[in-house]
Amino acid sequence: MADSPRLRRPIATNRRAKHDYLFLEEFEAGIALLGTEVKSLRAGRASIQEAYALVKHDGVTLIGANIPEYPQAGPKMNHEPTRARRLLLHRKEIERLFKKVREKGVTLVPLELLFDGHLVKCRLALARGKKLHDKRSSEREKEAKRDMARAMGRRR
Repeated sequence: MADSPRLRRPIATNRRAKHDYLFLEEFEAGIALLGTEVKSLRAGRASIQEAYALVKHDGVTLIGANIPEYPQAGPKMNHEPTRARRLLLHRKEIERLFKKVREKGVTLVPLELLFDGHLVKCRLALARGKKLHDKRSSEREKEAKRDMARAMGRRR
């Protein structure tokens, strides 16, 4: 088989993050999951709206991500829906993130869970929280772009 591009299919996105945070840098990490979690993700059921990533010296952990139980698995075989999940990154990346997150106001926010071929990945961003006036100015810019697009559409 020739070099075929891997299928990248989104599972869950954190749409609120773009509104609340200013992204400094984005990257991808693998996730250590159980079998029933992967099956539940293949059914397209997950939420990362309240999730965040915690960086320690020994690794990065995704906290607050909700992957519901897989209904076909029995009660003994299932997983806990909101358990902490380990993110898989290289040692140098973890050390760099640890230094960056120690800065005031910088946090690690999950943007999206996605399938990369048969693997589950998490897109993360180093982010700084927006102030209220920043949110208002972003909203004004978005509205101005929308108005310009409408005006361009009427001309044609």
